Amino acid sequence: MTAQGPAASAPAVNDLSSFWMPFTANRQFKNAPRMLVGAQGMHYTTADGRQVLDGTAGLWCCNAGHGNPRIVKAIQDQAGEMDYAPAFQMGHPAAFALANRLAGMLPGDLNHVFFTNSGSESVDTALKIALAYHRMKGEGSRTRLIGRERGYHGVNFGGISVGGITNNRRFFGTLLSGVDHLPHTHLPDRNAFSRGQPEHGAALADDLERLVALHGAETIAAVIVEPMAGSTGVLMPPKGYLERLRAICDRHGILLIFDEVITGFGRLGSAFACEHFGVLPDIVTTAKGLTSGTVPMGAAIVREGIHDAFMSGPENAIELFHGYTYSAHPLACAAALATLDVYQDDGLFARCADLAPHWEERVHGLKGLPHVIDLRNMGLIAGIELEPKPGKPTERAFTAFLKCYEAGLLIRTTGDIIALSPPLIIDRDQIDRIFDTLGDVLKTLD
Repeated sequence: MTAQGPAASAPAVNDLSSFWMPFTANRQFKNAPRMLVGAQGMHYTTADGRQVLDGTAGLWCCNAGHGNPRIVKAIQDQAGEMDYAPAFQMGHPAAFALANRLAGMLPGDLNHVFFTNSGSESVDTALKIALAYHRMKGEGSRTRLIGRERGYHGVNFGGISVGGITNNRRFFGTLLSGVDHLPHTHLPDRNAFSRGQPEHGAALADDLERLVALHGAETIAAVIVEPMAGSTGVLMPPKGYLERLRAICDRHGILLIFDEVITGFGRLGSAFACEHFGVLPDIVTTAKGLTSGTVPMGAAIVREGIHDAFMSGPENAIELFHGYTYSAHPLACAAALATLDVYQDDGLFARCADLAPHWEERVHGLKGLPHVIDLRNMGLIAGIELEPKPGKPTERAFTAFLKCYEAGLLIRTTGDIIALSPPLIIDRDQIDRIFDTLGDVLKTLD
């Protein structure tokens, strides 16, 4: 898409003061705005007409690329047919069709879908279902939730309580009570420059046994982890780690929740990480790639036994007092169904798997460049960790972000880690361009 398209017709905005931007250095941005006005395929268009290669799938979400005509048309058609329908005591066909499609994509008996509007809502929904499930089983003492250090589970109170990123927690008081955390799995002294799953760290899962001994298994409702931690800086699960977590949860009657908001829908080369790693959780949370970022939507997907535990009362009684005005929104359902068609018909998950070896070689080709202290990859995801500037944490990676943007490449940074996760429609030449551009930028950093 050229500057003669949306960039040329986009309204000029001269007053940036009213919008309080999320997860943004607002004053820095508003002094030197980076305005995107169009998107097509693998590229964004800036307000000054430049093309920027999307190395991050927006925010880990635009897995089918931008402006896919089938998804756009599905949204347009649905808006004209029915713009909104309530999900409380009412339904519409697309919601049930989508739930069936998702149930068919998940392994095992993960076959009941509760729709939300974001990953944050999906996590809070999963935590509430876990707590209510134990109460339905007569185990109301199971109220404790276990997260993990450096975990990211959205920004609602449940998610930041079980999450373990310091700045996401520190300003908001005591959060939920009865929450504990497992240690994170990042062991740079033993696992630096790993390709795929690191060799060392499976025993870190055994810390759950310590928490069971400390609190009592009868008090613990659920453990929630990202199978691959994304927003904290791309941390891969050590070999055997997820399997050990599953075994310990089984031994003590604890539900295991996989937060697949990032890893869902092909990012690792499989539909979901639970399939990729061969570990079946009790609940999966998802969002982002569900609609390829086009319309906000998420879901919590639960196993048969969890769902059925709620279905024992009178038929006219509400089983779960939870939901959102926009649960299963018609436009979101239309977008999601079209997105799943694109993934299937265009073979995007297999495409990711096919490109992963070339991606890996280009990631690890950055080894030896200035300030690069670790590289890690899986599927079409990469983490490039930079040595922080003394006394100026985050500055080096943020400088790389700005320089890449000026060079026509969009990357993500978290702390001093660069994260890459492009749309699954990417080709080899575009992969090469990402790493050629990033490599050139890394060579210029102080």
